[in-house]
Amino acid sequence: MADQFRVGVDIGGTFTDLVMINSTTGRLFNEKVLTTPQDPSQCVLNGVQKILQANNVAPADVQQVIHGTTLVANAVIERRGAAVALITTKGFGDIQEIGTEMRYDTYDLFMETPEPLVPRHWRYEVVERMGPNGEVITPLEEESVKRVASEIAATEVTAVAISLLHGFRNPVHEQRIREIVLEEAPELVVCISSDVMPEIGEYERTTTTICNAYVLPVFDTYLRRLTGGLREMGIDKELYMMLSDGGTVHESTAAAYPIRLVQSGPAGGVQATCAIGALVGERDMLCFDMGGTTAKACLIDDGKPLRTTEFEVARVYRFKKGSGLPLRIPVIEMIEIGAGGGSIAKVDHLGLIQVGPESSSADPGPACYGLGGTSSTVTDADLVLGYLAADNFLGGDMKLDVDAAKAALQKNIADPLGVSAVDAAWAIHETVNENMAQAANIHALEKAKRITDYTMVPIGGAGPVHACNIALKLALPRVICPPGAGVASALGFLVSPTAFTFVQGGVVPLSSLDVSAVGEMLDDMETKGRVLLSKAGTPGDQVHVEILVAMRYVGQGYDVEALVERQVLDSDDHAAMRQVFEAAYKQQYGRIEENMPVEIVAWRVVVSGDTPTIDLVAARPATVEGDAKKGNREIYFGPDTGFVNAPVYNRYGLVPGSNFEGPSVFEERESTTVIPPGAKARIDDALNLVVDLPIAG
Repeated sequence: MADQFRVGVDIGGTFTDLVMINSTTGRLFNEKVLTTPQDPSQCVLNGVQKILQANNVAPADVQQVIHGTTLVANAVIERRGAAVALITTKGFGDIQEIGTEMRYDTYDLFMETPEPLVPRHWRYEVVERMGPNGEVITPLEEESVKRVASEIAATEVTAVAISLLHGFRNPVHEQRIREIVLEEAPELVVCISSDVMPEIGEYERTTTTICNAYVLPVFDTYLRRLTGGLREMGIDKELYMMLSDGGTVHESTAAAYPIRLVQSGPAGGVQATCAIGALVGERDMLCFDMGGTTAKACLIDDGKPLRTTEFEVARVYRFKKGSGLPLRIPVIEMIEIGAGGGSIAKVDHLGLIQVGPESSSADPGPACYGLGGTSSTVTDADLVLGYLAADNFLGGDMKLDVDAAKAALQKNIADPLGVSAVDAAWAIHETVNENMAQAANIHALEKAKRITDYTMVPIGGAGPVHACNIALKLALPRVICPPGAGVASALGFLVSPTAFTFVQGGVVPLSSLDVSAVGEMLDDMETKGRVLLSKAGTPGDQVHVEILVAMRYVGQGYDVEALVERQVLDSDDHAAMRQVFEAAYKQQYGRIEENMPVEIVAWRVVVSGDTPTIDLVAARPATVEGDAKKGNREIYFGPDTGFVNAPVYNRYGLVPGSNFEGPSVFEERESTTVIPPGAKARIDDALNLVVDLPIAG
């Protein structure tokens, strides 16, 4: 029998990462190629072809391709989506400008907000009105819908978002409008809010529906180009996509809800971190993912990542919450805490170093890539400091230009500040690390967590370079650097279950809960989920169902989500339901309100298959024979220490039980790990590099 191979592919801003596993032997193979921003499907096809050829694998032997992409997020950020129109209830066409009236900067009189994706002349209002409980107040005037549909058909609009007031409580008007629009203009793409996001929150529901319609034609074109290319290559299998909440779905499901892929790549990295933690017995981890464009962090509690239903895209100011377009979708809660390797450093008007949010991307890339870039980036700084080897980047496939990096640093940072190129590089490195440490600490505090209770697991190409320095600033005692950290997101795709989350909103007092009606609704959601997973090839006996309920005290504007057992719900035990809510509420806020009534805001049903497992001990190749030490290199650890002659090791030549002391450097094709002075490191049975840091006091 031919070997069966599964391939995970993650498109990043600078590099596209691939991980392939031989399902028969359990062996893992890694690859990296430059991202092709003009046509993202091309870098996927280039990478798949390269990893197959490098390991003598025939395309016909590929069993499955699982893919995560930045295409959806970039389409919104860069405004490269479809021409989209909005149909809404009469009098509510300006919801995009009105928003929630919350201000992300209270004192900025000229505060900027994101430009609406739908211009005013493409917003159409129809006569209808639905009440907050789903009752019809004003019947739908179908003639007005036909007039609107005819007007839209005469424009260059290619997609339509339909979001009516209280449409999530009763979808009949939205559904009928969709029918009329498609009768008048069958070539249009139409999305309705009761399908995309059937929850309370008029602004968020409308924005999410608009974004889904905005990216859907672009994503559909991309999918057809990608699947066509894979079939031409000889891979005649269905494509699977990674969702932002850590589940994978069939390409047909992803094509209907592309907005759910907005955070797909980082979600894969978190899933990989969970698998690594399970292997080494770590349950509480800080996943630190630093790639070429951004750095993100996620807290993992008891082996499970924190999740949320709130996400922002296309922020006016990258690190200011509230300055972007709000989405209501299931996501793993990763916050952006800093810049990536390709982020551009410059001196601002105050004479301070600012890193990001602009990125050199893959084209032209950092100055040291030699592809025409002249900006000074984090990667240029790391190269000048000795953290990266000019002749061993991507395993030697890509040579770095030290002189070009120094010249960019000198021109853009050193000369304006009157310092040396090395001082400029160190200033960039420290600025990035300090910003990320502070952001990670604040995120933990906002979640009522202590950051020092976590073990850091760095992933991404730049993660292991910066991890120990950031961990020292956070007083974390340990860092676990897995092999292949630079392609961890792609590995995460291979250890993620097929899963989809269904949601239904509707504010109901707990005391008035109709258990029978809720039971029917949940059964319907579960049935839809089982059909969806069946189409994705998941056997019925491997389907798992979780019920989550979003609740709050009456009068509050925010809710908390709690897992509820079906037997508790079926028993109609309101006291037990309240206990479930208050346990989650107390964990988040440290207290409860004993005399306040509780209401239910939304129900979620998560339908998932079994989680694939990979034996990460057996998956790695045998160590390279011979001396693992490659030599020594001058590494800079700050003005007090200066350059230190540190040993450099080939990561592939290290065996379990090996012990090391800092300073030292460990190189592999996908990333480089830098160990500071005073730290101790060892190789565990799964070839993880476990670093114990010197924590003061």
